[in-house]
Amino acid sequence: MHGFLVLRQGQIASEGYWAPYTEDSMHRMYSVSKSFVSLAVGLMIDEGKLRLDDRVARYFDDLIPEDLHSYLADSTVRDLLMMSTAHSYTSYTRTDANFAKTFFLKKPSHPPGTVFSYDTAATVILNAIVERISGVPFLEYMRDRLLNPVGFTKEAWCIRTPEGTSWGGSGVICKLKDMAKLAYVCLNKGSWNGVQLISEDYIRAATSKQIDNSLAGNYGYGYQIWMEQDNGFSFRGMGSQLALCYPERDLLFACISDTQGQANGEAAIRAAFREEIWAHIRDSPLPEDTATYAKLQNCIGNLGILPQLGERSSSFTQKIHDQWYILEDNPMEISRMRFKFYGDEGVWEYSNASGAHTLAFGVGKNVGGPFPQNNYFGNQIGFIPGSHYQCLASAAWVEEHKLNMLVYVTDIYLGRFSASFAFEDNRISVHMIKAAEWFLDEYQGFAGGVRMEETEHTHC
Repeated sequence: MHGFLVLRQGQIASEGYWAPYTEDSMHRMYSVSKSFVSLAVGLMIDEGKLRLDDRVARYFDDLIPEDLHSYLADSTVRDLLMMSTAHSYTSYTRTDANFAKTFFLKKPSHPPGTVFSYDTAATVILNAIVERISGVPFLEYMRDRLLNPVGFTKEAWCIRTPEGTSWGGSGVICKLKDMAKLAYVCLNKGSWNGVQLISEDYIRAATSKQIDNSLAGNYGYGYQIWMEQDNGFSFRGMGSQLALCYPERDLLFACISDTQGQANGEAAIRAAFREEIWAHIRDSPLPEDTATYAKLQNCIGNLGILPQLGERSSSFTQKIHDQWYILEDNPMEISRMRFKFYGDEGVWEYSNASGAHTLAFGVGKNVGGPFPQNNYFGNQIGFIPGSHYQCLASAAWVEEHKLNMLVYVTDIYLGRFSASFAFEDNRISVHMIKAAEWFLDEYQGFAGGVRMEETEHTHC
C-alpha cells in the first residue's frame, strides 16, 4: 500500500500514506488512466465534436490498410468505450513502433460491440481521437473544462506511446487526491460544487452497466469504468490503483498501491474495505471519541512500506562479506556477485549483460536510492533516456544461511523483485522472482555458483 483516502458525504473521513509516499507524491495510475480518457471523450461529446456512434476508423486514414477487416471498419466509439472491441486481447506489444496502428492491422476475432474483451488498445484509439481532434494532449484538453475547476495537480502528466500520443490506457502520473477528485465528479453525476462540468447524461451512462462481463466474476462495465456490487462503480488500475464509488451511500474509497506479484492483492484490499469500512457505515454520526481518534491518527502517522522480513544478523554475515561468487550460465545473465555489510546496511555488487552494478540496501529496513540499471523506458515507450528509476531495497536473513532481498521500484514505473541467496560451504544458490510490466526481466530465474578462490580474488 502507498496511500488511501476515505470520502463520506463530501468530506475526507480519513487519509494516510505509507512512507516514503506522501499526499504530494506523484503516482503512476496505470489503467485508472482509462477512466480519465473516458471523461475526455465525454467532454468532447458534450461539445459536439465526437459521437458515440462514430466509426473510429474515420479518424485514422493514415493508419488503416486498404483491406481493413469489416469488424474493424464497423467499430464505434461506443464499442471501444465498453471494451467490446473486435479483438480478443490487446493488439500491441512493447516492441511495436505505433500502438494505434496495430489496432487496425491485427486480425479481429469477433464482431465489435457484442462481448466484453479487455483491450488497452481501445483506450489508445480513443485517446488518439481526442488528441487528433483537439490538437493537444488529452490532459491539456481537459484542463480548463474539468481539471482546473477541481484543483487537479498542474504538474500531472502522461507517459507517451511510441508514436508520441499520450498513453491514456496506462500512463497518467498524478496524486491520489487527483484520482479521488475525478471519481467524486462522477459520484456527483458530473458536477463539482454545484457546477456541471460534464453532462449528467454522459456520466450516468459511463457509470452504469453497458455490457456484461460476469464471465470473469465482474458486475458489468460502463464506459472505461467498472461496475461494483451494491450499485457502485470504480476506476481500476494494475497494482491496485482503485477508486471505489457508492452513490447511494455517498461513499468513496481510493488507494494507490503496488500489489503486482502478490496473489489476490487487490482482493485483499477489497475484503478489508468491506469488513472494516463498508460494514460500519451508518447514517448518523459516531459519538465523539478523542482517544480512539488519536490512536487512529498515530497509526496513520507511522505507516511505512515494510522491508524484507527476517533476522538482521547471521553467522554468515562475516563469512560472505566481500567474497566474490562466480555464477554458471543463468537466465539472469549474472556472471558474478558479492555482498558487503556495514552494520544495518549493505551493498550488493553484481555484473550482468548490461554491465557492472551496485545496489545499496538496508538490513531489516528500507534504503532508498537509484536502481542500478538505466536501460529502461522513460517518458515515452520505446525510448531509453539512460536515467535511473528510484527504488527501495532491503534484505534480511530468513534462515541462518539464506539471505532474502526485496527491491521495490517506486518511480513512474512500479515493480519489484525478490531474491533469495543461499550459501553452503563455498557454493551459492540464487532464486529471483520479478513482478513488473515491461522491465526487470533480468531478475527472474535460478542460478548457482562457487566462491572465487583467494588467489583469484587477489588478482581480481
